[in-house]
Amino acid sequence: MSKTLEFEEFDFGILARTATKDIYNETNKPKWIRDFGFRDQIRRAAVSVISNIAEGSRRESNKDFSHFLSIAKGSAAEVRAQLYVALDLEYIDEATFNRISGNMKLIDRKIGGFQKYLLSTQVPTTKAKREPTTNDQ
Repeated sequence: MSKTLEFEEFDFGILARTATKDIYNETNKPKWIRDFGFRDQIRRAAVSVISNIAEGSRRESNKDFSHFLSIAKGSAAEVRAQLYVALDLEYIDEATFNRISGNMKLIDRKIGGFQKYLLSTQVPTTKAKREPTTNDQ
């Protein structure tokens, strides 16, 4: 018996979840406390990445899934742009910038590769199957 892939099983979905947690952890630090608008904007952009991966994964066609992945990529770019602002305002240090920005770039590349696959196959990804693991039983 096989099981339909869930959004949490895509490597870029796992990375998006981790990146969102990183953004929340960083924006809980004192330098961010009074800058509500900026803090909320970077958080919304990070949440948008994982949310669009999840929503797209439940669409009925690869074209629809790819569309939501494009939105996720746009949100990842938005997070990267906001990280530059945070770096310039000294809300984050360069190591934090490099880590989170690097993760967003990786998410973007992995989504891009998956989009190429989606648009090259006739099999709807929502119907993609994998072999069960021992955890599924």
